[in-house]
Amino acid sequence: MKILFAASEAVPFVKTGGLADVVGALAPVLAGEGNDVRVVLPLFSAISREWTNQMTHVCDFEVQLGWRRQYCGVEALKKDGVTWYFIDNKYYFGRPYIYGMGGDEYERFGFFCRSILNMLPLIDFQPEVIHAHDWQSGMVPALLKIQYAHLPFYSGIRTIFTIHNLQYQGIFGIREVQDVLGLGDSLWTDDKLECYGCANFMKAALVYSDLITTVSPSYSEEIQTAYYGERLDGLLRARKKELFGVLNGIDIEDYNPEKDPHIAANYSVDHMEGKAACKKALQEKLGLVQDSSVPIIGMVGRLSNQKGLDLVDYVIADIMRQGVQFVILGMGEGRYFNLFSWAEGEYKGRVAARFTMDHALAHQIYAGTDIFLMPSQFEPCGLSQMIAMRYGTVPLVRETGGLRDTVLSFNEATREGNGFSFFNYNAHDMLHTIERAVDFYRNKPETWKLLQQRGMSGDYSWTHSAGEYMRLYAKLFEPAESEPETVQEEPNPVVVDI
Repeated sequence: MKILFAASEAVPFVKTGGLADVVGALAPVLAGEGNDVRVVLPLFSAISREWTNQMTHVCDFEVQLGWRRQYCGVEALKKDGVTWYFIDNKYYFGRPYIYGMGGDEYERFGFFCRSILNMLPLIDFQPEVIHAHDWQSGMVPALLKIQYAHLPFYSGIRTIFTIHNLQYQGIFGIREVQDVLGLGDSLWTDDKLECYGCANFMKAALVYSDLITTVSPSYSEEIQTAYYGERLDGLLRARKKELFGVLNGIDIEDYNPEKDPHIAANYSVDHMEGKAACKKALQEKLGLVQDSSVPIIGMVGRLSNQKGLDLVDYVIADIMRQGVQFVILGMGEGRYFNLFSWAEGEYKGRVAARFTMDHALAHQIYAGTDIFLMPSQFEPCGLSQMIAMRYGTVPLVRETGGLRDTVLSFNEATREGNGFSFFNYNAHDMLHTIERAVDFYRNKPETWKLLQQRGMSGDYSWTHSAGEYMRLYAKLFEPAESEPETVQEEPNPVVVDI
């Protein structure tokens, strides 16, 4: 099958979050199964020379954006069986950031979406499926249906759209988006492109894509409710027959404790000795007190409310009273920069915070900690809990989205489970679960070892998920189910007494 991925980021080229991990890992797996898979990304200035030096120029053309005519170059390279295309325009993508704070984001990614459709005849590639990811490519399905589908080259192309995080939707003024993309007034109704008086790239994709997926089965159910639906729950309920949850995988070669070059010692589920060496090395590197008996709680990710850090803020003193060490790596809101900077000073030798994106240090935290904390307010899928389990670090999560699908709280009666979890978004529920996990770590070593072994033995590869996507791609070409014919019954005769 000929498949084109459209996304704003992918490892190893450019990454700000989990979207890049998914696109970068899924595309090669699908290509390895015999599909012609190609991926198109913006050529951001953040993409290193290591990659730009390998690119070859494919073509260039002008893109009409309202009254503007903008240059578009297409560069390409091949890696892992996948052809990677990069949309080149220095004005839009040569900036010192990946995503801005609004401004002309609608124009940058409107240009990106139109360029993708315009380039296809010029690169001699006619995909059967365009798989668009998140709002930055959300206008691709809409433009295809509205402006391109009547042309023979585009008429047979089907679209699938994946929601990686419903909170980020690409919301802008209607007139601005109209001006850039030439979308007439008749399209700006609540059943098409208009969304609460605004233009919304995410909604455009949800209306016009043939199928919709999101990154875990639980999240696909949650976003159909008002609490998680980010004001699009009604639309998602209306399209529930076309909405599917496919759990993400992780790159099991990159995250492999048996071969990982970033960690102090390699180890496996059958030979765990190296994990103790990784813990010792992490304590030494981060200036923590050298004590192998102290449980270390780790967190890696964005510093934001979504990740449940407001719960940590509320009970951090109570957490530290458990006699633990605490390690956090991430970037984000100033509130949490201040919180963990204060905690480092207050609990010297017991708390270490690093406010950066450091791939090697992330690996060292996964390998060197004992408990991995993810008390997320919502979590579409989450990759960190799966990575942690692969390294024998026991996850402690809130039961939401993909966390609920991958972590089962240990049940002492049945001996089932691979971690610890709590349901309510409540700081003290989280605290009590931390107390329970610490008690298991200190007083039930055999059970703790069982949890580690179960985590490390889990299958977190893309193999199953790739099969699910192939099934959905095939579903796009199945004949539509016809409505059952209704049989008109003869009306009952009316008997009138005279």
